[in-house]
Amino acid sequence: MQSLRQHFPDVWVVEGSRLDAVAHRLTLLRNVRACVLPGCLTAFYDLYRGLARHLAFEAAAAAGELPRTIAALQHVPQGTLLVGDRLYGVGKFFAALSPHSLAGLCRRNGRQSWRWVRNLSTTSIAGGTASDILVESKGTGDIPPQPLRGVRGRKGRDVRELLTNVLEPSVLSVTDALSVYPWRWKVERLFFDLKEVLNLHCFYTGSPNGVAMQVSAAVLVHTAFRVAPGHVAETLEVAPEAISPAKFFPRRATASIGLGWSALAFITIQQANPGVRLHKPDWQACAFAWTTLERIQVETRTGRRRKRRFCRSRKHWKSFAHIPGGKKLT
Repeated sequence: MQSLRQHFPDVWVVEGSRLDAVAHRLTLLRNVRACVLPGCLTAFYDLYRGLARHLAFEAAAAAGELPRTIAALQHVPQGTLLVGDRLYGVGKFFAALSPHSLAGLCRRNGRQSWRWVRNLSTTSIAGGTASDILVESKGTGDIPPQPLRGVRGRKGRDVRELLTNVLEPSVLSVTDALSVYPWRWKVERLFFDLKEVLNLHCFYTGSPNGVAMQVSAAVLVHTAFRVAPGHVAETLEVAPEAISPAKFFPRRATASIGLGWSALAFITIQQANPGVRLHKPDWQACAFAWTTLERIQVETRTGRRRKRRFCRSRKHWKSFAHIPGGKKLT
């Protein structure tokens, strides 16, 4: 993404996700048979730094993702390129970016009507072709038509159509647009680390304020999670994304505990034998005090995928804010 740094100071990925159910059943929820969700998140993930730059919590789990994102655009610095999925590939989202001086790159939404204006270019890419056209999205209500660029990449049967409000190809080329969009999946690693590694999928409080505090604490710890492996990756001259936080911190904690107890035991033995000269062992030669790079690296994905078991109760859920009496705790 070196070419993008020349024109965009930041490249953020935007994505929303609902939180898992509350584990502790309160008295208020005794007669509620549906699964109760404590809220939802809107995450802005920085691709340059690999951190969550902003995380908006909404107590109403049924709140729409697009309105939540538009309301949080005030926290995004000017000149940032926002990358989103097909939900954001509508004229309403691009119309909301203009007042904040933001750029957008999204998958084209099939429900969004647009009008062809003219062809800009057709180029060859690795294994296929890419076309760049100028389009105009259809206005609805108080949203005027938006001039956009349509980027279409074809590799065999794989076709990817993107929309952007960056009308100058010299600022965002076809190659850069098609190459940066697959990095949008990095935001899913953020949600995995928050829910699985930091145990954010389990809540023991029914108060939205308590859930918001738990989410904020998890994001702070996740930032430290990303910074610490970054220093290790720089020392080992590997990519920071190659180190797994789910493996790095447990193995680091185990090595630190073993090293700490061994050092304490050595000091205790010295105090119990005054006048006896003891030789301090080389802790780096002890297997319990260190780990290898292979043990903390991210496993490469194979063709086999773990199939998630579907639970019918996931279809029936309610937002905590919509339960009678739930708003009193917000």
